[in-house]
Amino acid sequence: MVRWWSGSSWSDVATPVGPGVAVQSSPVLAPPVPTTAPFEPPTPPGSGNRIPWIVGISLLVLVAVVGAALFLGRSSSESPVASPETASSQPLPPPGPRFPPGTVRIIDEASGVSYPFLGDGWYEWALWEQAETTATAGQYFTTQEVTPDGTTFISQCSSGPLTDGFGWAGPSTLQTTLAAVAESVRLHYYPAPNERKVLRDEARTVDGHAAQLYEFQLSWDVPGYDASGERAALLLIDVGRPAPALLYISIPNTHAELYGVIDRVLDSVDVL
Repeated sequence: MVRWWSGSSWSDVATPVGPGVAVQSSPVLAPPVPTTAPFEPPTPPGSGNRIPWIVGISLLVLVAVVGAALFLGRSSSESPVASPETASSQPLPPPGPRFPPGTVRIIDEASGVSYPFLGDGWYEWALWEQAETTATAGQYFTTQEVTPDGTTFISQCSSGPLTDGFGWAGPSTLQTTLAAVAESVRLHYYPAPNERKVLRDEARTVDGHAAQLYEFQLSWDVPGYDASGERAALLLIDVGRPAPALLYISIPNTHAELYGVIDRVLDSVDVL
C-alpha cells in the first residue's frame, strides 16, 4: 500500500501500488540499523552474585513462554481457519489478455505509431471502442471494477486513428482538433460535474512529424468513485495518413505514483 505526495501534503488514504512501481522503506521513517554492537556498560565490582538468580529468572520466563505458545497453538488448531475465498471481500479485477513474453513496445499498425509497453500488470486492450478513434490498440489496468453508473474505471495508454467529426483538415488544425477531442474525452469517460485544469497545450515534433499535446487534470466530488480526479494527456500526431494518430494516456489519482508514466510514453513515441 502506498500514499502519494502532492508537493505539499500526503494523500488521506493508502491505496494499492500501481503496476511497475517498487515500494521501498524510507530512510527517514525507518532509520538504518546500527552496524556496530551496542555499548554495554562494564559490570560493577561485587555484582557477580547476580548471575545465578538472573539465570533462574530467565529459565522461569522461558518455561512461561513455551507454555503460552503450546496453549495458543492448541487454541488456534481448534478454531476454524478462514478460507482464501472468505479472507478478503475485495473483488479482484477481471483478467485481460496479456502481451506475448518479451514485448517491449506496442505497435499500432492502424494509426501508424508505436510506444513503450509499461510492463507487468498492464493488459492488452480488449475493451470498448473509443468514441474518438476508428480502432483502438494499447494497454490498460482496472482501478475500480464497478462505478456508481455501472461502468469500469481504468488507467489506460491507448491509440488509434482519429475518427471524423473533430475538424481535422491538416497540420494547421492540430490544436483546434485536439481541443475538440479533449471535450469529447471529458464528456464520455469521467463523472460529472468535474473541473479541469490545463497543464500543457503545446505544439510538438514526434519522430519528425508535427504534433500537438494537451495535458489536463480533472477533479470531481461524486460519491461512489474511488478516484476524485485524474491526470490525462492527449497527443495528436500528423503521421502523413488521411487520419492523424491519437494517443490517450490517463492515470486516476488513486495511482498518482504512476503520473511519471505520461512523460515516459510521450518521450518515446515513434511513427511507423
